[in-house]
Amino acid sequence: MSSYEKRGVSAQKEEVHQATASLDKGLYPRAFCKIGPDSLGNDQDWVNLMHADGAGTKSILAYLYWKETGDLSVWKGIAQDSIVMNLDDLLCTGIYDNILFSSTIDRNKKLIPAEVLQAIIEGNQAFFEEMKSYGVNIHYMGGETADVGDVVRTIAVNGTMTARWPKSKLVTNEKIKAGNVIVGLAGYGQAKYESAYNSGIGSNGLTSARHDMLHKTYGARFHESYDNSLDEQVVYIGPHQLKDEVKDNDGRKYEVGQLLLSPTRTFAPIIKEILTNHFDTVNGLIHCSGGGQTKCLKYVPENVKIIKDNLFDSPIIFKLIQEASHSDSREMYQVFNMGTRMEIYTNEKDADTLISVSEKFGVDAKVIGRVEASDRKELSIQAPGEVLVFS
Repeated sequence: MSSYEKRGVSAQKEEVHQATASLDKGLYPRAFCKIGPDSLGNDQDWVNLMHADGAGTKSILAYLYWKETGDLSVWKGIAQDSIVMNLDDLLCTGIYDNILFSSTIDRNKKLIPAEVLQAIIEGNQAFFEEMKSYGVNIHYMGGETADVGDVVRTIAVNGTMTARWPKSKLVTNEKIKAGNVIVGLAGYGQAKYESAYNSGIGSNGLTSARHDMLHKTYGARFHESYDNSLDEQVVYIGPHQLKDEVKDNDGRKYEVGQLLLSPTRTFAPIIKEILTNHFDTVNGLIHCSGGGQTKCLKYVPENVKIIKDNLFDSPIIFKLIQEASHSDSREMYQVFNMGTRMEIYTNEKDADTLISVSEKFGVDAKVIGRVEASDRKELSIQAPGEVLVFS
């Protein structure tokens, strides 16, 4: 059993998928989010979509950082995480405008005061205003804030997005086929719409990252930050304090806490421009979230082999996590995006056009792989020094 599983988490969500296996898959089973008929407008040419996601255990990291530093601004990043994990999933179905968002915040009132709630809510609004400037209109519909200390130890920040969209503008991944190439968008660096360096961590794998990176003293000081029934051998077993400084290969310095808490990058400005001006070039979109680089296996057709042999070099955060956790490459690529968080499946002749759109916004992009015909669905990843095969 992996340390990830010992902490009560499943990178592949096998039990979740088993529990939902008999549910209706919607109008387009390969679409990144479930798409239903237009029950709101009753128009056969339109669809409805509702999607829920959140910041996950990253909110616990924010709690630790805030308790240690008193810096309330860290909660603005958690607000962004809870939105982007919904928004960028919706982007993968072709939806980028006129979206409704409802926030769900569960807190332990004894530990999370009103000023934290205010910082999160103000963070929501600030993100919506920023996206509006790029033509991505998200309407904030309020939501639920519940004091449920018997349920959550500290705080859980989640949200739900709803949209109505024309069928003619959907991306359903049904067009992914042999001969396509995969344009990957980097999740790290600093986009023109970001104010600081982004580590690329996103909002997945943070249970592993938190316990494997941070020192045992965090468990001793903050019992409320983890499940006390866990084996102590997997609880806060790392070498770092949140304020530790680390250097990358180029000598640039980063603070461990800031790397772990980098707000999840949205690709909305980029994908909005691509879908507006180059819609016919997009055969599929995959957000490498839960499941990391293996996420695509759930959405591509059965008769293809996905080959990723030109991924971005993993940024420093993933190298630090792997060093601290002693995880092998197979587990790392199943849990984390490893620096490449959005995939666009397209025709080879159109790849340069899509790459140029991304680079215009300051986000590195390149062809990271291709799609080949195969008797069975398979994924091959070129990791440093080895090839990983998944099916």
